[in-house]
Amino acid sequence: MSAKPIYKRVLLKASGEALMGSQGFGIDVAVADRIAADIAEARAMGVEVGVVVGGGNIFRGVAVASKGGDRVTGDHMGMLATVINALALATSLRKLDIDTVVLSAIAMPEICESFSQRATLFHLSQGRVVIFAGGTGNPFFTTDSAAALRAAEMGAEAILKGTQVDGIYSADPKKDPTATRFDRLTHSEVLERGLAVMDVAAVALARENAIPIVVFSIHEKGGFAEILTGGGRATIVMDN
Repeated sequence: MSAKPIYKRVLLKASGEALMGSQGFGIDVAVADRIAADIAEARAMGVEVGVVVGGGNIFRGVAVASKGGDRVTGDHMGMLATVINALALATSLRKLDIDTVVLSAIAMPEICESFSQRATLFHLSQGRVVIFAGGTGNPFFTTDSAAALRAAEMGAEAILKGTQVDGIYSADPKKDPTATRFDRLTHSEVLERGLAVMDVAAVALARENAIPIVVFSIHEKGGFAEILTGGGRATIVMDN
């Protein structure tokens, strides 16, 4: 593998489910450690990394709303779940001596720093991995939207979305064996076909800011670094 990365600064979007491993709930420390090792590999290549992690392994706000609860409260609970995941991933990175900072969209100064674009750019310039917690800080927006927003704010050259499968398919390949896999799509095609890779707001925001989205499997050890050097198995969403 060539060690020369094709991106200098990226945003990694990891789902909360990825942190569960084979458990049905919570955080599998071994999985968090492996994802941290992949990020450390990227840092060793000189790539600046921001991370947005979901909260679905702990809590989903929409689940509360679907059972008649208040969506706003549910989303606030989901944001707190992302903070727990961000702290866990930061712990795994620090075990590897990777300088890491957690920036939260919701102020909680006793636990982590508050997000600002200025703080983000400063920490990146100091060689730190920046983990963004608390989603966008607003209800009704997913962590996918947070990933697209933070990618734009940090000037990321790509959003790398680590998922349970190795790219974008026409349907869920785990449920539909006839699902076809795409190697390349435009942002507009993803929106027009209604492909469930990221929500509409996230894809539109990425398109508006001309940020490619690279969808790959987060479960392949070393896969993140491979994608960064232009290899690996992935679907690339870009307009040119």
